[in-house]
This record gives sequence, C-alpha cells and structure tokens, in this order.
Amino acid sequence: MNKIKLALVQFDSKIKDVEYNLKKGLKFVKEAGEKKADIIVFPELFTTGYNVDIIKSDYFDLAETINGNTINTLKKEAMNNNINIVAPIALEKEIKGVIYNSAVVIDRLGNILGSYDKTHLWAGDKFYFKEGNSYPVFELDFGKIGIMICYDGGFPEVSRILALKGAELILCPSAFPIWDKYMWDIYFKSRALENVCFVAGINRVGKEEKLEMFGNNKLCNPRGEVLLDAIINKEDMQIVEIDLDLVKEHRKKIPYLKDRKIDSFSTYFKD
Repeated sequence: MNKIKLALVQFDSKIKDVEYNLKKGLKFVKEAGEKKADIIVFPELFTTGYNVDIIKSDYFDLAETINGNTINTLKKEAMNNNINIVAPIALEKEIKGVIYNSAVVIDRLGNILGSYDKTHLWAGDKFYFKEGNSYPVFELDFGKIGIMICYDGGFPEVSRILALKGAELILCPSAFPIWDKYMWDIYFKSRALENVCFVAGINRVGKEEKLEMFGNNKLCNPRGEVLLDAIINKEDMQIVEIDLDLVKEHRKKIPYLKDRKIDSFSTYFKD
C-alpha cells in the first residue's frame, strides 16, 4: 500500500492582501504538518484572491517571482513541517510584466519542483494573465501528481495528458462560482473515472460583490466515486487519506488508457 494524507484547504482570501493571506496560509501549513499530511493544496490565486473585476491591473503589482517572499517563505515552512506544498499564485516569470495564473510545487525538503501555468483562461483572466502551454507532471516522494487550474477541469484533454504522463493524483485549485456548482459536481467524478486516477478539486470560499465562491472541496477515486464532498460556504481544511496503489490496480481492471483507439481519433485532431 502507498497511503498518503492530503490536506485540502478551501481558503477565504482577503482581496489584494498578499501578506495577510500568506500569514493565514502558514497556519494551515502548520496544522497540516501536525496532522502528518504529506501534501497541502491551496485554491487558485490564494495569496491575491481571485476576482478580476475588482483586482484588474493590480494583479501586475501583486504578482511575485519564483524567488519572491511567498515562495521563499513556503519553502522554509515545507521543511519545518515536513510537507509538500502546492501554492497557486500570480507568478511573474522571465519577462517583467508578463504574469501567469500558476501553481508552484514545493517538496518537503524545500525544493521548488516547478510550476504549472493555467492553459485555459476564463473570460476576464485573458486581459491580465498569459496562458500556459505545457502540462508538467511532478514527482514527489510518494508518487506523481499533475495540476490543472479551475476552467482547465472542463477540458478532458488536460487531465488525459497528465494521466498519460503518469499522474496518479490530479489536483485542481479553483475559484469556482456558486452559480456553476452543478458543473463542479460533475467535473471531478468524470476526470477521475476516465483517467482511472485520484482527482481533487480545491475551491476558494468567500464573496466579493457579485462573485460568490462556495468551497465544497471534492476528492474522487479512480472509479469516479466521491470520497470527499466538503462543507459549503465555510473556510475549512480537510485531511483525507488515499492509497495511490489503487491507481495501478484499477487501471488493470478498467483499461481506458490502454484501450484508446488513437488511430481512429487522428482525423479529428488535425489542424
């Protein structure tokens, strides 16, 4: 068995207050470490908040580099608490002023393993963030994880690529609105079943003007069964144990990945 503990945080961000959100986030990291969690995951853009109608171009000032205060602080806390961290932030990379809606992966030794940049930007995101163009898989001490962010979850190709690259656990940090909750209830069951792996949705909670995000973290197993259907409209952290060996076991029983008829698809995926 390869049992691991996930700490999934439905975080209530204070809009545009990176210092406040980081300080509060560190309390969750400490608590997760005390509970012997192997990895902690925060929602989309948890340090700045997610609301493009309010934050607008301030995202450019709030964005940080991979060597900025947020990631440097989390690197230290990953080591102090013996935990892997997925930290979704507004990330400035090589070109100054070009920012991405990203998730940075830090291992429990404080090493930065890399980042995933959201590839499918939703509506107003496109005015401020540059879309990503790759789907990395990160190898942690317990196994391989893939990341997709919010709207990415509605595109089966994203999770399929991650699964084909070996991901056993796919994490989806999100800022999902209450009016689309029915979609939230479908996404992760579908993505988990069709790729025969664990899939988790980690959602923001809180309301700013018309935008209401409701939490309700989800976790589904390789058969698409719901293991976690968390509380709604409340900041919370759930600790859930899963056995990653079930991915190999169920991929033998349900060989969706092996039985794909790639040749029959090719006509439909030409430019």
